[in-house]
Amino acid sequence: MKRYAVLAIGAFDYILNKTGNMLIRYCPDEVVTVIDPEKAGQTAEQVLGWGGDIPCVASFSEAAPHQPTHLVIGSAPPGGVLNNAHRYEIENAIKSGCNIISGMHVFLNDDEHFSRLAGKYDVTIADLRRPPKPPHFPKGSWKDRKYPVLLVVGSDCDTGKMTTAWEITRALRKRNRKAEFIGTGQTGILLAGKGVPIDAVVGDFMAGEIEYCLDQLPAETELAVIEGQGALNNMLYSGVTLGLLHGCMPDFMVFTHEPGRVLDVSDHCFPDLNDLLKLHIDIIKPFKQSRFLGMNFLTLKLDDNLALETCNSAQGKYEIPVTDLVRFGGKELINLIETAMDSWN
Repeated sequence: MKRYAVLAIGAFDYILNKTGNMLIRYCPDEVVTVIDPEKAGQTAEQVLGWGGDIPCVASFSEAAPHQPTHLVIGSAPPGGVLNNAHRYEIENAIKSGCNIISGMHVFLNDDEHFSRLAGKYDVTIADLRRPPKPPHFPKGSWKDRKYPVLLVVGSDCDTGKMTTAWEITRALRKRNRKAEFIGTGQTGILLAGKGVPIDAVVGDFMAGEIEYCLDQLPAETELAVIEGQGALNNMLYSGVTLGLLHGCMPDFMVFTHEPGRVLDVSDHCFPDLNDLLKLHIDIIKPFKQSRFLGMNFLTLKLDDNLALETCNSAQGKYEIPVTDLVRFGGKELINLIETAMDSWN
């Protein structure tokens, strides 16, 4: 079994340490420690509210007694450029025989120093965001697909699209349904062991890469669940969302949103959510019919009563199931997804 140490220098919180946090949530038995000198002495449970007694330490030398097999860069430094503190810890990990997993846009295998060290100490460096070679151009295979596709979209970055897709997949598998998850970001790819880093792919090939991933799924697949990226209304990251929409041509969608968030990550006001839902449907309409099956809200900042009240109010307004899958389970949403799967043709 892999034993992960998560590198999150100055970034161990519920937003900045996205990749590390999802490992802690979904693979807690495999995460042995988190490296962040600002949180040293605390536990993951104290910092995040989940993760139990996973300890926070100040350096890799303090992590080493926990015998990690892999060092995961849990948060990306600004601009994707490693500072001296990150480089120091990564170097120490390599010299201790620890494999490295990175989701940064800057590839560690292309770093001459790290590449040489990895060869010397016989460790691997996995760059999760390295795009496929050769690239795949879209062929329109969605026209002959033998199973339905569900794409998770949202109102912004950081609204829980990966978590939503993973939770849906897990819930369906617990019901013995053959749901397949396709990761499109470093965290989803790390959890699932397959997928494509869509934001690292040249624009002409985005649709083709997700189409190719879908074409590789087992013949017995009952539903493909695609992790979404970006947002159509986000001027910084709308391109990846559009590429995913056209590549997977979803039969169904689930929408994610953080109630109370006023501005997106580019400091732009959100449009009316009804208009945003319609925008997604209209983009797909020239090719096929698609529909929203529900919404998943990120309610981490709300207390239990307000979170439930917010979900119930939205459900009445949008007339589709609205929940927080992590917090409330979302039985009604999963039931509707199953019904949609069974009636798809």
